[in-house]
Amino acid sequence: MKKISSGKVREIYEVDEDKLLLVVSDRISAFDYILPAMIPNKGKVLNKISEFWFDYVSDIIPNHIISTDIKDFPNEFQTPEFEGRSMLVKKLKMIPVECIVRGYITGSGWKSYQENGTVCGIKLPEGLQESEKLPEPIFTPTTKAELGTHDENISFDQVCKMLGKDLAEKLRAKTIEVYTKCAEYAATRGIIIADTKFEFGLDENGELVLGDEVLTPDSSRFWPAADYTVGKSQKSFDKQYMRDWIKSSGYDPETKAPIPQDVIDTTSAKYIEAYEILTNKKFDK
Repeated sequence: MKKISSGKVREIYEVDEDKLLLVVSDRISAFDYILPAMIPNKGKVLNKISEFWFDYVSDIIPNHIISTDIKDFPNEFQTPEFEGRSMLVKKLKMIPVECIVRGYITGSGWKSYQENGTVCGIKLPEGLQESEKLPEPIFTPTTKAELGTHDENISFDQVCKMLGKDLAEKLRAKTIEVYTKCAEYAATRGIIIADTKFEFGLDENGELVLGDEVLTPDSSRFWPAADYTVGKSQKSFDKQYMRDWIKSSGYDPETKAPIPQDVIDTTSAKYIEAYEILTNKKFDK
């Protein structure tokens, strides 16, 4: 197979002119660095969570999955190392915009709000506290940066200029619709989805299709509802734990120094816990 992309976490192989194989590794990235540690089972968790959500929102928008059954993969990939962490998908013309939706004010959004009362140019009500739920979800797109560089916030007007108003409005509407349905479901499982990002593409007929990954601990902030308290940063099931450890320990990702085993194990456990709570299924290693 021809490898056409190697990202922070995923490897993409070209199967033929219509299909790709996405393989999710156990790599983990933070602050635009790929860290020198593999997180056991992380790739399988991301793959299984995405599969769960793709199916859950299939009534809202079609997705790129053809199969996650290893028996349907090309012969080269019918081996244990690819099982459970790979997807055979339709090749799409990917839209060069990260579709970010925020339901709560946190992270870079909170920082921006403190500075000028806005998030990505969207004026928000005065007096919001850190981690507070927003009156309604907001669409805050970014550019899709090259590996090792930062995504750049862009306004909705800029998206309209890039893609045309009709496609931009459809992207915004579908982003918020998918987030809202999934956030409402996650709330019944005791998880708050504070924010997330989606990627979309166009199929051979020019129809909008949901691709890449959906609502994983890598692309989202998952907070345990039982511990949620407005006015501070929250505990999380996502890779925020690794980010917080880096900040608190003074670890420099540039050095690529070894990461303690207990941090690796705790991170792995958080990914698995997120999967089991959301899907109500035991994770099969």
